[in-house]
Amino acid sequence: MSTRIDIDLRRQELVKNLGTVKQRIHSALEGKGEARLVAVSKFKHRSDIFYAYEAGQRHFGENYVQELVEKSKELPSDIKWHFIGSFQSNKCKILAAIPNLWAVETIDSAKNADALNKACASRESSLKVFVQVNTSGDKTKSGVEEEQCIPILQHIREKCDKLELIGIMTIGVLGHVSVVDGPNPAFIKLVKIYARAKEVLGIDLELSMGMSGDFEEALKLGSTNIRIGSTIFGERRPKKTL
Repeated sequence: MSTRIDIDLRRQELVKNLGTVKQRIHSALEGKGEARLVAVSKFKHRSDIFYAYEAGQRHFGENYVQELVEKSKELPSDIKWHFIGSFQSNKCKILAAIPNLWAVETIDSAKNADALNKACASRESSLKVFVQVNTSGDKTKSGVEEEQCIPILQHIREKCDKLELIGIMTIGVLGHVSVVDGPNPAFIKLVKIYARAKEVLGIDLELSMGMSGDFEEALKLGSTNIRIGSTIFGERRPKKTL
């Protein structure tokens, strides 16, 4: 059982970590533009999320549908949840039923977009979405191929009236060291897709790229939405221990 001292120390640790991340964001941006911080709370205790919430954090990201459903019921209703995991079309109704689901960042096919759009029919307002693009070439990662991205963006705009297309998302090449290898090629490719979408479709999309190990580089390349987990909450523990 946690003691009051343990609780206070954990709260202080999370507040400090969150403040440090925000300062690093500010430094990376160099006063140019703004970026949204999504605190990735996968497998994290409700208490950890609440401590970050008390410190002013509102955007949180979850990877698993059922975990998000449970947390959304137990934590403050003004939290803005981002779903950032893979999902199948049979999970769309469950996702759409979460009142304070702010965005789904992992649309990876027209089929999933259509299913989510249909599931959102009863929502009062449209649901924000990002299209996930596999720009790293890693076959273990989800996301549409680069050449498929523009058609899917166009499909969502024209066929999915309950979805609000706001951006594109990617995961950087893991283990890439920018000071040695140059800019992360996955980020560079997403920036090029952004430019292409603006040219072809006339839309100005957000860029969701950057995690704990590479968010500063992502911000310098134009990211407007970063997903930070371990730098705020520490390394995640196995799910069974929670």
